[in-house]
Amino acid sequence: MILKTITMLGLFFAPLIAINLGLVNSTIGLFGLYVISGIGMAGVGMGVMHDAIHGSYSRKKKINMRLGYTMNLIGANAAVWRIQHNVLHHTYTNIDQADDDLNPPFILRFSPHAKHYWLHRFQHLYVWFFYGLSTISWVTSKDFVRINRYRRLGFFNGKNEFRNEVLKMIGWKLFYYSYTLILPIIVTSFSWWLVLLAFIAMHVTAGISMSLVFQTAHVMPELTFPKPDPNGKIENEWALHQLATTTNYAPNSRYFSWLIGGLNYQIEHHLLPDVCHVHYKDLSHIVADTAREYGIPYNSKRTFLGAIQDHARMLHRLGNK
Repeated sequence: MILKTITMLGLFFAPLIAINLGLVNSTIGLFGLYVISGIGMAGVGMGVMHDAIHGSYSRKKKINMRLGYTMNLIGANAAVWRIQHNVLHHTYTNIDQADDDLNPPFILRFSPHAKHYWLHRFQHLYVWFFYGLSTISWVTSKDFVRINRYRRLGFFNGKNEFRNEVLKMIGWKLFYYSYTLILPIIVTSFSWWLVLLAFIAMHVTAGISMSLVFQTAHVMPELTFPKPDPNGKIENEWALHQLATTTNYAPNSRYFSWLIGGLNYQIEHHLLPDVCHVHYKDLSHIVADTAREYGIPYNSKRTFLGAIQDHARMLHRLGNK
């Protein structure tokens, strides 16, 4: 984990430092460095902050808390993510209106229980564009929209808690934009619009990477999307619910697993979110054997490409029903 942390933070910051020091003179070099930084951004998000905010990076809470702020360093907000991901997604996986990962803008439909619009029939074609823009939306507007919604749900209701969190969020985002966009525009010889396009390329790289890794784990043809009864109850045991709403992929690709923070073992992560992802491969054999012993579905795709293809088929199905 220490090696991965150094590697991913290095991939994110080193290209930006090189740009801000004026060490790049070509347009190709500018775009190349920003794309590398986008790979690092995705790596920090999936392999460092994800474990830290779950409390599984270290046994020490202070280390988890401090490394959780790497989320803020890549432009998002750790406090908002903790509610959106740890609380809403992990507790209410694939439950429409409760799992916030299933609440995209109206142009996308991730649940068979979400409202259907005519344009959804084309979402399997245009979703990739919006995946590419997902992190730009995240670091500009989405965090502010979500923190307001979460306040209405009962979070951030301590004395001055909401105001203080919003002020901290603004401060972190200004800091992020200062070294990823504003300084490069000021200190380099490139046109502002060229730097902006390269900045967008960084986010497209990170956005597509993170969206595909997370969405292929839950929006899949063989998975269920349970509906609560009129009293808001889900009639299932929590662990069985996680198995029914989650899938693994590429379990034999050790390098790929290292690169994406073990998130190809989503089943193990959802069952044991407080366990560091470096243990998921070993745990997966135990979980799969136990599921087989009791006749419980254990969904796993052989390759990541196969998972993406099934995800696209599911998006097409959701768009036409």
